[in-house]
Amino acid sequence: MSTEQVIQVLQERFPGIDFAPRPLVATRKVTTDQICVRIPPERLVEVMTFLRDDERTRFEQLCDLTCVDYLQFPGATDRYGVTYSLLSLTHNHRLWAKCFVNDPDPEVPTVTGVWPGANWMEREVYDMYGVRFTGHPDLRRILTWDGFKSYPLRKDYPRTGLGEREDYPTLTRESS
Repeated sequence: MSTEQVIQVLQERFPGIDFAPRPLVATRKVTTDQICVRIPPERLVEVMTFLRDDERTRFEQLCDLTCVDYLQFPGATDRYGVTYSLLSLTHNHRLWAKCFVNDPDPEVPTVTGVWPGANWMEREVYDMYGVRFTGHPDLRRILTWDGFKSYPLRKDYPRTGLGEREDYPTLTRESS
């Protein structure tokens, strides 16, 4: 089954959702092997479960889950795009899905019930971008400490940090 057929199956099963299929990366060359669809947050778990379970799609593997901060991105209407990279081992095809959310409380439902491996990836997105995953079994910071008040991969985070580097002593070859 081709990626175009996967899109067709999605549109037939969920006629009320505008998936807005488009190439994952905008290039001059038209490609159909890397397609991204848009899924509204309130339908995310339902659509992802369908993509995993339907025999025509069979996306058994969640390869990656990440986020993009579209702050000041030309033409962007949403702040965050939570991106899911799916792989069908059965049919040997891929699909990328994006779920867009905004400030002040960016939030999407967890997909740990669909793919348990999403657990740590969702925690990383939460820690670095501040996107909360409702229903997550253990949503806590994974890369920074519990008292850390900001999200380092947001575009409005200062490149030099917020003072967290000044608390550590400078180690030299002689002192270590």
